[in-house]
Order: sequence, then C-alpha cells, then structure tokens
Amino acid sequence: SFNFSFVAFDQLVSNACKTYYMSGNRFKVPIVFRGPNGAAAQVSCQHSHAVEAIYGNLPGFIIIAPSNAYDAKGLLKAAIRNNNPVIFLENELQYGAKDEVPVEEYLVPIGKAKVIKEGKHITLISYSRMIDHCLAAAHMLEKRGIEVEIIDLRTIKPLDMGAICNSVRKTHFAVMVEEGHIFAGISAEIGFQIQEQCFDFLDAPLARVCQKETPLPYNKILEKESQPNPQRIVDAIEKTLYVRNK
Repeated sequence: SFNFSFVAFDQLVSNACKTYYMSGNRFKVPIVFRGPNGAAAQVSCQHSHAVEAIYGNLPGFIIIAPSNAYDAKGLLKAAIRNNNPVIFLENELQYGAKDEVPVEEYLVPIGKAKVIKEGKHITLISYSRMIDHCLAAAHMLEKRGIEVEIIDLRTIKPLDMGAICNSVRKTHFAVMVEEGHIFAGISAEIGFQIQEQCFDFLDAPLARVCQKETPLPYNKILEKESQPNPQRIVDAIEKTLYVRNK
C-alpha cells in the first residue's frame, strides 16, 4: 500500500527523484514504485491516502494511475522500460475488475491521455477508479440528452494538456474528478492550466469533485458520503451547465 511509502519518504523524496539531477545526469534511477493508492473498504484514514498530489509536487517522478487492466499492463511495461523513478498507482477496489488484455507484447505510452467517451456538452476529466464513477454519471445524464466527454488521464505526470485542451475547446465546459482532497490537489493543477490555456473557450467556471476535506471516516456510510460518487458528479455537471443556461 502506498500509505506505507511514507515510512520511506526520505529515500523517495531526497534520493530517488533527485539523483539524476544531483549527479549531473550521470546516474539514472530506473525504478518503479508500485502499489494500491486511495481508499479500499473501511481501512480508515491512516490507510486511505491518495498520494498523487503529494508526489506530484516533486520534479523527477513520473506518476501513472490506470483505470483498467489493459492500460495497467501496457503502462507498467512502459514504466519498467523507463529510466526514471515511476510512481505506479493502482486501486485495491479494482483488482477484481476484468478486461480484454492481449497476451502478446504491447505498451501504452506514458504521458498520453485517452478520450474514453466522446460528447459535445461538457468535458469530464479523471483517472484511476474515479473513471468508473464518471462513466456511471455520464450514463445517468445521457438519459436526459446531456452528452459528456470523458478523458482518462492515465498518466498524471507528465500531464497531457493537449488532450484536455482539445476537449475543453470543443465543449466549453469542464469538471474534474479525483479521489484525493480538494485543497492543492490534481484537479487544482489541471483547472489552473485549463484557465491558463483555454480561458477564452470557457462558458462557465470550472468545477471539482473531490474527497471532502476531512480524514476519511471508518464508518461505512460516512466513508461513502465523503468520497466522490456518481451523484456528486452529476450535481457538479448540472450546476456547471446551469450557469450557462440560466
């Protein structure tokens, strides 16, 4: 579990992501740190950290967070072949999920997001397990004629702003979803870059759906309520589109 990476935090932060730079490009650090990230089921706040924003603040790390088995295999192989330290974030609640995974060799390129559902009304940006909630929310809205475009980041760092901006310039609206906390999170960084690069294309303020600003409760009902879920995503999308139409 990536919660236990904090025990080795000094080695990761002071050594792994800085050695190439501090050695004047002489020593590469081809290592993959792989493990579960985010909440499982009632493992309480000490074992439910979403660490991508913490490690994303440190230059030198590549951060990968696949949402399905196909991407997980292809990205893990790409990570192993990379000469930089890679934080490879999985989600324990997805370990039982099944997908079509080729037996033959294949790689998924690092740093390339994927449009997994095309739509024209609003862009939904997420990664890892939250993609499942995004798809559920999009299905709920589709019944009412709202077509949501979903971008699966796959790689958090480097961030594929090209794919994000192409979608936002088409839909003119954007909502970001992450399992981590809202303050100083991945959505905050994406949102800033969107307004920096696509400000003239936005027809409403950006919105975020994140874990609420509290340590994750152990109680099953409170745990569910504090995390992003399909209904919270639907509410954020409706509010964002309402700003334009009121």
